Amino acid sequence: MRTADFDFHLPPERIADRPASPRDAARLLQVGRELRDWQVRDLPRLLAPGDLLVANDTKVIPARLTGRRGAARIEATLHKREAADRWRAFVRPAKRLKPGDRIEFAEGFAAEVLAKGEAGEVTLGFTLGGPTLMAALERYGAMPLPPYIPRPAGPTEADKHDYQTLFARVAGAVAAPTAGLHFTPALLDALKARGVAVRQVTLHVGAGTFLPVKSETVEEHRMHAEYGEIGAETAAAVNAAKAAGGRIVAVGTTSLRLLESAAAEDGTLAPFAGDTALFITPGYRFKLVERLLTNFHLPRSTLFMLVAAFAGLERMKQAYAHAIAAGYRFYSYGDACFIEPAQ
Repeated sequence: MRTADFDFHLPPERIADRPASPRDAARLLQVGRELRDWQVRDLPRLLAPGDLLVANDTKVIPARLTGRRGAARIEATLHKREAADRWRAFVRPAKRLKPGDRIEFAEGFAAEVLAKGEAGEVTLGFTLGGPTLMAALERYGAMPLPPYIPRPAGPTEADKHDYQTLFARVAGAVAAPTAGLHFTPALLDALKARGVAVRQVTLHVGAGTFLPVKSETVEEHRMHAEYGEIGAETAAAVNAAKAAGGRIVAVGTTSLRLLESAAAEDGTLAPFAGDTALFITPGYRFKLVERLLTNFHLPRSTLFMLVAAFAGLERMKQAYAHAIAAGYRFYSYGDACFIEPAQ
């Protein structure tokens, strides 16, 4: 498949730089047999008693650091934990770094370049580890907002809250599972009243998730692995809901990828703990997830390829064209769509 097949033009003014307030006031495009416009707070009307929503409870950490190697300024964005004191990171400028170099972030807080990879990736070994490293990140790091959310002076105090979901519990993500940003306590209450249950899984979203695919063909693209966990209680709830005729609704592409990574061929789910680099493109056979709540994604991105696999490429291009014409807001702080699978 050609990567260019997943391209589309998005006017810059359609990119949201602030979330809706309240969060469930964001618009919601239903992509089914026809396109229908709703708000996220209407989600219970699109579901049935017995359906089960699965959300990602990962918590975004302040993963963007600024330091120095001698006189050179270095920017590092952590994206995958390798050990208590070791992270993979994207750095700028990467060309100036080599294994053995030391980057100073603050007094008593530094890292050594242990290895260099491709496309600006390095492995950093920190002088701190575990909770002390997390505390240093809280003190010296910044929220890793995507580049399409402009903050010339850096992320604001509001971003610390806005770029975190209601479900955030397990620290480790360096990008928000953005579909979860739309949920409020009132929406959870409405779902419960409708007879719709909500369960959580954990996938620590990496910085590579939202990047556009740069290779000419889809098959050449390499996905970055991300760590995820599905507990026994959630697996049992998913299996029980399916057995009773309920539909499994993934809140976001991260939840979907983790569920599909752990699902057996017969659609049952077992507890899971480990990395996944599942790359879902058109032609993939979905084993478990039957509905998807997700934001609007970048052109040529793995996430747009995923929704095209779920609902059909032409159908999603029509949906995105409708959203652009109707003034929907795109990307992390933008609006959402509720997608029914291609028949």
